[in-house]
Amino acid sequence: MIQKIIYNKVIEAFNSAVENGDLPQTGAQPRHQISTPKLEAHGDYSSNIALAMAGPLKMPPRAIGEILKGLLEKDSIFKKIEIAGPGFLNFFIAESYWQQHLKNILSQGDAYGRTDTGQGKRVLVEYVSANPTGPLHVGHGRGAAIGDSLARILDFAGYEVQREYYINDAGNQMNTLGKSVYLRYQECFGREIEFPKECYQGEYIREIAKKVVETQGDKFLDVPLEECLDFFTEVAVKDISLGIKKDLEDFNCLFDNWFSEKTLHDSGFVEQTIEELRASGHIYEKDGALWFRSSAFGDEKDRVVRRSNGVTTYFAADIAYHRNKCERGFDILVDIWGADHHGYVPRVKAAIEALGKDPEGLKVILVQLVNLLEGGKLKAMSTRAGEFVTLREVLEDVGKDAARFIFLTRRSDSHLDFDLEVARKKSQENPVYYVQYAHARLSSVFEKAREKGINPDELKDQPKVELLNTKEELTILKALEAFPKIVESCAINFEPHGLSFYLTELASKLHGYYNKHRFITDEEELTFARLYLARGVKQVLRNGLALLGVEAPETM
Repeated sequence: MIQKIIYNKVIEAFNSAVENGDLPQTGAQPRHQISTPKLEAHGDYSSNIALAMAGPLKMPPRAIGEILKGLLEKDSIFKKIEIAGPGFLNFFIAESYWQQHLKNILSQGDAYGRTDTGQGKRVLVEYVSANPTGPLHVGHGRGAAIGDSLARILDFAGYEVQREYYINDAGNQMNTLGKSVYLRYQECFGREIEFPKECYQGEYIREIAKKVVETQGDKFLDVPLEECLDFFTEVAVKDISLGIKKDLEDFNCLFDNWFSEKTLHDSGFVEQTIEELRASGHIYEKDGALWFRSSAFGDEKDRVVRRSNGVTTYFAADIAYHRNKCERGFDILVDIWGADHHGYVPRVKAAIEALGKDPEGLKVILVQLVNLLEGGKLKAMSTRAGEFVTLREVLEDVGKDAARFIFLTRRSDSHLDFDLEVARKKSQENPVYYVQYAHARLSSVFEKAREKGINPDELKDQPKVELLNTKEELTILKALEAFPKIVESCAINFEPHGLSFYLTELASKLHGYYNKHRFITDEEELTFARLYLARGVKQVLRNGLALLGVEAPETM
């Protein structure tokens, strides 16, 4: 990446200037930042080393800048270097660097953009983890797209990644689910039932009840709820979980592990964790209940882990679950939660610290709500009331690619308006269509080349890339070179949406170029060079879309 190259060259020049006596010996280690100027006239990149080292060197920044400029401008990678303002070094990169880098892109192919940023650190990305009380809705889809894409990006950036789904299959909500199916089962036989508001109202509950009738007949018709609740709960959880897995698979989200909350309770791990924290003084008894001293670690108040009636809280299971994660040896734990769980973050971090682990190893990404629009109207999403749009419905309506890409067009902590009408359009208004069309458009360029007797697969190994010298071509080449840096930034900041922004910008540059220039010209060498550029753009588009879990179609 050019930023790293420039950074190192500036450090080398500084050290050289100190060694040859152009700059005084201070013992201070050189430091600086490489940034991108806001105005194109100020160069491709800028360094603040002259300002950062003015104090230690006891010299005016511009004087330092002049010395470094004299050393650096001998390097052929720089077309020009200017000193701006109080002492910034502005670098204009030689056109040959951008042109020659195109060969690196095509030689690396599908691996272009990979970095060693993660240095093999082990990361567990836990996402979606929706309660198995109903089908996934569109809000879950956003969390799924963010989690899966982030996992892909982290893997590409050199981390060792595992993907996990935490199944909340314990607690009172499971009893409510089983009861809901049991009551609908009774209705299947014509019995009039008063269906409580707290039960799950969706049509899917009736469908599960019908399946029980098909397999069990009237076996449970006169059996009291208490005696068959476990059966109805188990049937419901299994049915809903299968649906969730199928939806996620069709959404291109695959998990390495499905972790059951119930196993934490059945194995005694929750109780064991409570007792260990109690023995270490982090849990105390008050009013017949057990409390975790989360306020001692920065939380606003202490939290109950076991109620006075002896029932453990969801928080108790979460403590045990995160202890389990830590004991599996991960360096970083990524939890992707709904934004309504923001108050949960400090207490979980407190629990991790109380367990003797580093709370900074937990990275929580909060996902804001999705406003699903249809004809300008907002669609409701309430699982308990059964009034929601499922992820399956969205997939069948607009497709996996549109849904995934649109979910990733904004920061996870920003509200997202998902307009179904826009997602259906085959035009530049639809962001995924706009990017995919750029890829397909390049495929059509190669088809036209073949029609003219040019085989793009047998392009010269050394096309004259120096012919790629128009302003638009250099702009595209610079964008292609930036791809690894974009991947690295998305990984470091845990923000996959940055990649969708990048791909949209690259597609825009490609469409603009296509409308202004011809790839296939009357000059053979220029045609070869431009087809080489087309291959580079196509490769980067394909690599980027793959990291978002989106297809790169050859035709549209």
